[in-house]
Amino acid sequence: MAEQVQVIERVFDILEYLSLVQGQRGPTEIAEAVGLSKSTVHRLLSSMYARGYVDKNEQDGTYSMGIKLVEVVSTHINNLELQTEARPILNDLHDSLGLIVHLGILDRHEVVYVEKMDIAPNLRRYAQIGLRVPAQCSSLGKCLLACLSGEELAAALRECRFEAYTKNTITEMDGLRKHLREVRQQGWAIDDEEYMSGHRCVGAPVFDYRGETIAAVSASGPVSLLTDERIAEVVSKVQQAASLISRKLCYFDFRQNGAGSPLSP
Repeated sequence: MAEQVQVIERVFDILEYLSLVQGQRGPTEIAEAVGLSKSTVHRLLSSMYARGYVDKNEQDGTYSMGIKLVEVVSTHINNLELQTEARPILNDLHDSLGLIVHLGILDRHEVVYVEKMDIAPNLRRYAQIGLRVPAQCSSLGKCLLACLSGEELAAALRECRFEAYTKNTITEMDGLRKHLREVRQQGWAIDDEEYMSGHRCVGAPVFDYRGETIAAVSASGPVSLLTDERIAEVVSKVQQAASLISRKLCYFDFRQNGAGSPLSP
């Protein structure tokens, strides 16, 4: 265990050194700067290069910071910005509809709740933050799955268990693929008692400044509250909320210029 901690510390030493210097540095110079043997630095740099955390100049064997670390940090910053920008809009959606409101992100084949506004005043509003639900039978998950590329979707679906949570759950891959095409075309999704009997959920995707789907917003409640007659109203307001959050994240809606939407089939 102690050896593993030492390796992690040495990796951080290298990353911190490379982040402070300009240009590229060779293994010998890096080893001297961080107080490690050249062989140890070579081994660590090879692993870090394989994961994208450092870049290597194949001509002279020097190294610099890799794009992977930037991507990891950017994702964290984006999530912080996402929650900050989304919170007041989610509050308004909750107050407008009187339904439970969630903001979720996709982690492979599951949705992770990152924000929640509850309809029960005696419950903590953020009690379910961090909770994971199957993507294939949640409105949030369907929106996020529908926006994946072919390879990304195939990878996510390979991990789905297609468990029948209720009689309405889609339990076949081909059936889910067909359903996701419909979700992509219409721009929103519904969990119609597919994860919990007697419970419905309507979701819509959130886009960032790159036009990539980074989250989804949903409004949910018992069938007695989210009735057939209310579905159109809920869809409209959830889509409006998702659009507002997207604009806060500097998303440009290409439909305004007739270029089509990222959800277009």
